[in-house]
Amino acid sequence: MKKNVHVVPKKDEWAVVTENSTRPVKITSTQKEAIERATEIAKNNQSELLIHGKDGKIREKNSYGNDPCPPKG
Repeated sequence: MKKNVHVVPKKDEWAVVTENSTRPVKITSTQKEAIERATEIAKNNQSELLIHGKDGKIREKNSYGNDPCPPKG
């Protein structure tokens, strides 16, 4: 089962979490580091990467799976 990967704020740090998981996969001091690790995981799992801002709202999404509606061009 493909689990989406989220980069979320955690106090003064950033956490990489997979859906339905109770523990973060990794905690980093910067969002950039968290995004790099989360991207690797999403590519390996062919899943979605969802990046949240400091306010917790999703600010960016990337798909590394088989997109049923890929853009043309």
